[in-house]
Amino acid sequence: MCNFRVHNEPMRYLVSVFLFCSFFSCNYFENKKIDSNTILMEELKTFNWNEVDRYPSFENCTDSIDFQDSKTCFEQTIMTHISDYFRLQDLVVTQKVSDTIKINFLVSNNGVIHVSKIHSQELTKLEIPNLDSIIGFSLKNLPPLYPAIKRSQQVQSAFELPLILVVN
Repeated sequence: MCNFRVHNEPMRYLVSVFLFCSFFSCNYFENKKIDSNTILMEELKTFNWNEVDRYPSFENCTDSIDFQDSKTCFEQTIMTHISDYFRLQDLVVTQKVSDTIKINFLVSNNGVIHVSKIHSQELTKLEIPNLDSIIGFSLKNLPPLYPAIKRSQQVQSAFELPLILVVN
């Protein structure tokens, strides 16, 4: 028979604390399982869905490492392409047209561009009734487009670009 006695008062106190901790500390060693949907919802809350990590880009813009430079190159390439296409058109107007046209478009996650809305003044619409189709055709002839990137995934992105149109 084994008889364990602690004769020393500080030692008795230490053994009591040790036994108390060992009985009630099991909760500290439990692994709490978190549902994968909970983790996903927490991650989704941290995203800023209104911004992309990398803008859509054209072949001539792939050298731009800086975010702002790639944005500028993307916008400038589209604006130059539309402007050049307008210069090729033989537009005849009865009144001077001076308007800032706002073009809303989507770039799909496959790099396909779709015009969603074109905002222009009524005078512009009257003087150039085929404005929407001119802009649509100009965008169809863009060089190959690489989609925007968000967290290493190709994503759809929406843009609004202003185009200054002056026709005499």
